[in-house]
Amino acid sequence: MNDRLSPGTIALLLVPPTLWAGNAVVGRAVVDLVPPLTLNFLRWTFALLILLPMGYRVLARGSAIWQQWPRYAILGLLGIGLYNSLQYLALHTSTPLNVTLVTASIPVWMMIVGRVFHGVPIQVGQILGAVLSLAGVAIVLSHGDWQQLLALHFVAGDLIMVLATIIWAFYSWQLAGVPADSPVRAHWAGFLLGQVLYGVVWSGVFAAIEWQITDWRISWGWPLALTVLFVAVGPAVIAFRCWGAGVQRVGPTLAGFFNNLTPLIAALLSLVVLGESPQLFHVLAFALIIGGIVLSSRKPAAA
Repeated sequence: MNDRLSPGTIALLLVPPTLWAGNAVVGRAVVDLVPPLTLNFLRWTFALLILLPMGYRVLARGSAIWQQWPRYAILGLLGIGLYNSLQYLALHTSTPLNVTLVTASIPVWMMIVGRVFHGVPIQVGQILGAVLSLAGVAIVLSHGDWQQLLALHFVAGDLIMVLATIIWAFYSWQLAGVPADSPVRAHWAGFLLGQVLYGVVWSGVFAAIEWQITDWRISWGWPLALTVLFVAVGPAVIAFRCWGAGVQRVGPTLAGFFNNLTPLIAALLSLVVLGESPQLFHVLAFALIIGGIVLSSRKPAAA
């Protein structure tokens, strides 16, 4: 692992926020079609089927996913079973806007978890980068009008999303802790399959509990089918592949700053859909968020 941002690494880390921006919007759009924990189970079940032809060799007897099952069970619980379930649950009472605002705190949680649980010191550049990046997110959310931030209202879903972001920070640090020379890392699909295999079990348990304690129902049809297909292929398989590779290259803290591009990308996607033109505040927000990423990636000066 190194903390240098190469063009290839930047490209890798731009993919997840782009797809996750769409995931938040889609997740909110289908709240009346499918229960949140069930949506997560369906999403990762389809992702598992997609990964099987590419990574099935990792299922062989004696593979690391069996010998080191606690590690992969924890990865599956944190990144797949819990984080995504909580995000969809949050979207039942919150909005994509508020969820995006909460996820902007991910770089802060990355630094805290890294310092407290992994002994990784927090650099001044990372703190300054977090401030710049959060300022950029605030500009996007307020449309350049700071008074709009005062009008934001927080609900139970926002608190659920705070918990989800903390879990994501723990997941990312666990991900970075998998040795680069581990046999299961030899192929990205096998490594992701190892996590998804356990994650589907966890999410299945959570979905079963959901059906026992709630009266939610599923509205089957093409809208739900296309939604599951999208969230399984894009925000699940492709985004997690790119995120995992990016974290291995630059570490969880620096990678976490790219999450703050999600609200900007979501706003720009909305502009494309609505046929509107970008505004000056979009440019300013982009500059601040990128500035935060650049600052956080700089090595501290040698003493």
